[in-house]
Amino acid sequence: MNTAEIMIMEIMKNRLKTPEDLASVKRKMSKKYKVPCPSNIKLLETYRKMLENKKIKKTPLIEKLLRTRPVRSLSGIVNISVLTKPYPCPGKCIYCPTEKGIPKSYVSGEPAVERAKKLNFDPYLQVKKRIETLEMEGHPTDKIELRIVGGTWSYYPKKYQEWFIKRCFESCNNGRTSGFRPTQRFNERARHRIVGLSIETRPDFINLGEIKWLRELGVTMVELGVQSIYDDVLKFNNRGHGVKEISEATKLLKNAGFKILYQMMPNLPGSTSTRDLKMFGELSSDFRFKPDLLKIYPCALVKGAPLYKLWKNKKYKPYTEKQLINLVKSIKKIIPYYVRIQRITRDIPSHSIAAGPAKISNLRQIVSGNCKCIRCREVGANYDPKEKLYLFRQDYNASGGKEIFLSFENKNRSKLYSLLRLRLCNGSYQLHGAVIRELHTYGQSLEVWHPSKFGGGRTSPSPQHKGLGRKLIKEAEKISEKEFGFNKITVISGIGARDYYRKLGYRLENTYMVKKLR
Repeated sequence: MNTAEIMIMEIMKNRLKTPEDLASVKRKMSKKYKVPCPSNIKLLETYRKMLENKKIKKTPLIEKLLRTRPVRSLSGIVNISVLTKPYPCPGKCIYCPTEKGIPKSYVSGEPAVERAKKLNFDPYLQVKKRIETLEMEGHPTDKIELRIVGGTWSYYPKKYQEWFIKRCFESCNNGRTSGFRPTQRFNERARHRIVGLSIETRPDFINLGEIKWLRELGVTMVELGVQSIYDDVLKFNNRGHGVKEISEATKLLKNAGFKILYQMMPNLPGSTSTRDLKMFGELSSDFRFKPDLLKIYPCALVKGAPLYKLWKNKKYKPYTEKQLINLVKSIKKIIPYYVRIQRITRDIPSHSIAAGPAKISNLRQIVSGNCKCIRCREVGANYDPKEKLYLFRQDYNASGGKEIFLSFENKNRSKLYSLLRLRLCNGSYQLHGAVIRELHTYGQSLEVWHPSKFGGGRTSPSPQHKGLGRKLIKEAEKISEKEFGFNKITVISGIGARDYYRKLGYRLENTYMVKKLR
């Protein structure tokens, strides 16, 4: 045995449970054998080789201990961002940076940008390298949420869009290539399944034709660059559309089953901190909006943007750090239970920001606490298999339809285990009636392949594979049939999740999974 193998045996023998225990054993063994302290990645590699050679048995606790940056798979999936090639953008927004050789609104130094540049913006290689890195760090990569970023997706040529997404699927299919539809179908049972796919676009590019195209591509979530819901602010910043387009896009997308994420930008010229707070209150009270997810991106004063000249001429003043922190804290207090704050601040390097509080890289940590948003309440690593769960239901009207938010949570709603979004509407697209727009179980992501290994017992490391999703679907079916009289229910499913719904009696119709109700 080499030193790394001896360390693995020592870890198994002592049944270590915490990172502190692991660090202590690593130090002792390194001192004893007079070798450098091995990284978790190195030990994980050794553990896998020992498994392969049948020297040891699979031990989920060791895998958990050796996992690097565990937060990356604690939401039940792993997220992979893929950047498109540089391409012109139709927008002329004054806050948006332009850098040669990079899609508009992105800058050098952002992690996704740097990965893409090294790989010449090749989607196949971006996905492949990200999967390899996540696996090397100990994360399951069976369930992937693919996020396509860069510029305005809907403005790119359709041939490029189809090629780009096909290459992403081929990478998850381990290189297997065929036509676009066969490539999608292969992913339904592939080793790396794309269970969710999102793109970034502008509200004024959303229409029925675009929605049909997005569904053919397999998109399940749309990130809308909303920034503000006030016409005067949008006009001052040369956004190129108004609130009407935001409202219409939101309604069309919801009626087609998509999840909606709004990218919002406090501290825009023409607004104030008081008005920004009022805006976030209206997002959850005005029936025209009510997004499912939010990204709060405070306006970053970047030298490559026209706004920089306004600031130099003293016609624009960024918030102070204190103003921004107080604003975001106040925003978090009014976020509804059904909204997830996906991100707070962009990954723009501080040296690229000329002035203002957007330099605060750890804003989310600073403003943590007193927030009801989904991300702040996800069960994560705090899973207790003995904890009693309760079914919660919240009904609200939005965009001309009724939304029903179902969730399994603990009694005081501080821990969210699983959720389902059900929409009941008279759709202007293909859909009419009951539409499941999202189903998600949180906690440590587990392998799709052998759920029986975790088997729902008290030793399971996660709420996944315990039937919470199935129970929520049954509740949604009951509500749709008994309360509203619908005879079928539709799911907007990621390609890689179709097989899950088939096992529950759903069948593929066009690009949706559909089930007839009794």
